[in-house]
Amino acid sequence: MKLIRFKAEDEIKYGILEENKVKEIKGDIFEDYQVVDKSYQLLDLELLAPCEPSKIICVGLNYKDHAEEMGEELPEEPVIFMKPATAVSNPNQKVKYPKMSKQVDYEAELAIVIKDEIKDLRPAEVEEHILGYTCFNDITARDLQSRDGQWIRAKSFDGFAPLGPVIATELAANNLGIQLIHNGEIKQDSNTNQMIFSLKELVSFISQVMTLKPGDVIATGTPPGVGSVEIGDKLEVKIEGIGSLINEISE
Repeated sequence: MKLIRFKAEDEIKYGILEENKVKEIKGDIFEDYQVVDKSYQLLDLELLAPCEPSKIICVGLNYKDHAEEMGEELPEEPVIFMKPATAVSNPNQKVKYPKMSKQVDYEAELAIVIKDEIKDLRPAEVEEHILGYTCFNDITARDLQSRDGQWIRAKSFDGFAPLGPVIATELAANNLGIQLIHNGEIKQDSNTNQMIFSLKELVSFISQVMTLKPGDVIATGTPPGVGSVEIGDKLEVKIEGIGSLINEISE
């Protein structure tokens, strides 16, 4: 099932996407909801990020093929950092190129959406607490990341966390094709089976550090092929079983 969040009739609503039609649902997608007798054509809707995270937790080097590309040793434990909720961008929303940066990069990632409040989980306990998965673009001001030595400024500009377009539930996410398409050209092309730390290991590890809330997002790392963007560029994160997240870089 694919859950979607959208704006229609001046209201923010949730729905279930079936091909090009969206069936409206009422209730809390993190608890109980019901499908109502109302549907929309997808092309008529303004798509929104499919959840509203209180925080976005990101994972650094987490793909074997990316580590090989960079000549890095595999980490012994996940390297994590955060993006603020204000960094979230909707599908199809333009992302502003910040004036204080001279190098902005894309990073295609699979994101986990947390279902309920969790803390101190073991990996075996994780699965029932995942609502589903979505596409994520960890946009980064690379020059500022290098200059600062830590990552907060480089990762936290408004719009630097495009998210969506759907939350795919009941998805086996450990063997999915993942791509970044830059102006129509495939730049990143890998599979989530290349992850160093599994999805369950990541959620468990992060839950040992902080309480995770419903709708919180964990971005699980990027494959090889990271590159830079210019104003006017079109970026598409495409993940098997989920769909495509498209954004444009603007002035």
